Amino acid sequence: MGAVCHLSADPRRHAPMKLSTLLLCLSLLPSSASGAATAAPVALPPWFTETLLDFREDVAQAAREGKRLMVLFEQNGCPYCKELILTNFSQKAIADKARKKFLAISLNIWGDREVTWTDGKKFSEKGLAAFLKIQFTPTLVFFDERGGIVARLNGYYPPHRFEAVLDWVAGRRERKIALAEYLRTAVREPAGEQLHDEPFFLKPPYDLRRRGARPLAVFFETPSCAACDELHREGFRRTGIAQSLARFDVARFALGERTPVTTPAGDRLPAEDWARSLGLSYTPSVVFFGTDGREAFRIEAYLRPFHLWGSLEYVASGAYLREPNFQRFLQARADELRGRGEAVDLWR
Repeated sequence: MGAVCHLSADPRRHAPMKLSTLLLCLSLLPSSASGAATAAPVALPPWFTETLLDFREDVAQAAREGKRLMVLFEQNGCPYCKELILTNFSQKAIADKARKKFLAISLNIWGDREVTWTDGKKFSEKGLAAFLKIQFTPTLVFFDERGGIVARLNGYYPPHRFEAVLDWVAGRRERKIALAEYLRTAVREPAGEQLHDEPFFLKPPYDLRRRGARPLAVFFETPSCAACDELHREGFRRTGIAQSLARFDVARFALGERTPVTTPAGDRLPAEDWARSLGLSYTPSVVFFGTDGREAFRIEAYLRPFHLWGSLEYVASGAYLREPNFQRFLQARADELRGRGEAVDLWR
């Protein structure tokens, strides 16, 4: 399933967030909620740079070298971070582009090092992660030469999609084409050419306004999307996920679909325009809305079923209203399962 890339001028805006590269990055779960994870970190490639973590200086240094700043937010014990480092960054084409085109630095979302933001405000690593509303790891934030955010990937992207994002950012294509449009034409993957249907998807006409009954989960997909195929083949077939989905109204649209939709906010527009207004570029992405019609959470990257299930429960239970940090919710969930003697495999 897919999560999506968030593009926003406001760095704190949480993109309205494999089952593969679906759920966010999804990366998740430190061995402890405090971040004192016991799992050993995976070594970063040597082209990652140690700096004084003053983003104003880092942006300027990158610009002097004809590069752009790329900041990786990670945590120990994160299977999606491991996948990014061992799979994506091990591919020569990706490694060469990242080394030549980007100044890359890494931050621990539970860390205590001091970081200076682009406006001069100082944070700890974990304070900055909270300020930016980082919900998944890995999250990657790309900056332009003026310190503005060009792109934000909330979760893991598989290599062929990740390389396309690097090309878009390094080529300064944001001045010519939106990332979602670029990925739609630049990325080709072996996948089914038709959208999959499910009996629990809402049927037209699509009036998604909430009337206090149930929360809403909206899946955005595209044809020729391997992660979408995986979502239907594997994710939706899991018993726990099927049970969680039964607690939602569930709608599905293609990113380029012109079907009229009445959104939870009451706006009437084509599904394609709604997806664009939500800033979606990854498929599959899932945007959750509470019973009040407000966006509650989103998935914009590759997620495995455990994290998809966790996301569904996070919203269905109302936990997102009490615990703003999805990572902490998911850790508590995993600890609860382990306490009952159940095995927890974050990559399953």
